[in-house]
Amino acid sequence: MNAPLHFTAESLAEEAMGVQSKLRAGLDTLRQVEDVDYGATAKDEVWRDGRVVLYRFRGERAPTATVPVLIAYALVNRPYMTDLQADKSIVRGLLERGEDVYILDWGYPDRSDRYLELEDYIQRFLGGAVDHLRRQSGHDAINLLGICQGGAFSLCYAALNPAKVRNLITMVTPVDFHTEGNMLSHWTQGIDVDQFVDTLGNVPADLMNWCYLTLKPWRLFVQKYVGLVDILDNRQAVEDFLRMEKWIFDSPDLAGEAFRQFIKMFYQANGFLKGGIRIGQREVDLSRITMPVLNIYALQDHLVPPAASQALGGLVATDDYTEHSFRGGHIGIYVSGRAQREVPEAIHDWLAQRAP
Repeated sequence: MNAPLHFTAESLAEEAMGVQSKLRAGLDTLRQVEDVDYGATAKDEVWRDGRVVLYRFRGERAPTATVPVLIAYALVNRPYMTDLQADKSIVRGLLERGEDVYILDWGYPDRSDRYLELEDYIQRFLGGAVDHLRRQSGHDAINLLGICQGGAFSLCYAALNPAKVRNLITMVTPVDFHTEGNMLSHWTQGIDVDQFVDTLGNVPADLMNWCYLTLKPWRLFVQKYVGLVDILDNRQAVEDFLRMEKWIFDSPDLAGEAFRQFIKMFYQANGFLKGGIRIGQREVDLSRITMPVLNIYALQDHLVPPAASQALGGLVATDDYTEHSFRGGHIGIYVSGRAQREVPEAIHDWLAQRAP
């Protein structure tokens, strides 16, 4: 007869034997696993400004779209999450549908980058890449796909340079930084960011990773490693797990001055809604965004809650605004099987309807 917790001595013994079997198999599996690589798609450097590099992806066939798509990712993680492996690649999905895809790699800042400001990232680096693609493609404006913090940068750029962006796509992008479910925002409200940056200079990657992981400590510190036991006899699954772990901990330090400005103007002051975001000498006004906008958000996103992204619809002035919800989380929107089926198709179809 089962106990109140629905397990018996026999079931516990069976579970223990199963774990032992997995661990024994794991010894063989781990000997077979080599250093995991990332990036499924070949790419070529086409433009550079210091550490910041613009790459063009090479698909298996020539693109049919004539307007380039530029992906701008967040500063806090590496952009290869969009092209992690062959069966988990938003980039590959776009290429297969004929898009001409580029990505901006922010690089790894060091102490010489301590005083880079948001103006450098948005107008100099992102703007330089946009201008290069405009010249190369012969189009006055290109398609811009901003992801997470890169989406916030893309909103700023599009508002300051509306004539250079033909279509704007934001993906899991925070707009209202003071929504109730925004755990990161709650943390930042009490931070003395001036003392923080003046003391540390650049913000260490390990510190930022710790902050993100402790938002879900049980899931990210315990559960996923316990679950690793279940796949120890599957080499492919172990390699996939290690590839994701490599991405999580392959994080750049953050340029101190840009971090100070972003926390103050976006997280603490909620500048998209309340005003006061200044990039250089110019103030960002999202009502200057009149080009078509596709806003994609994830319904189970713990870093950028849906409401934080949906606020965009009430701030832009475009007559062509579309929202697309994805049933998944902040990382699942890149790497889940559902994402491979839904996200590139949604982006491509939306762009195709607005092609020149």
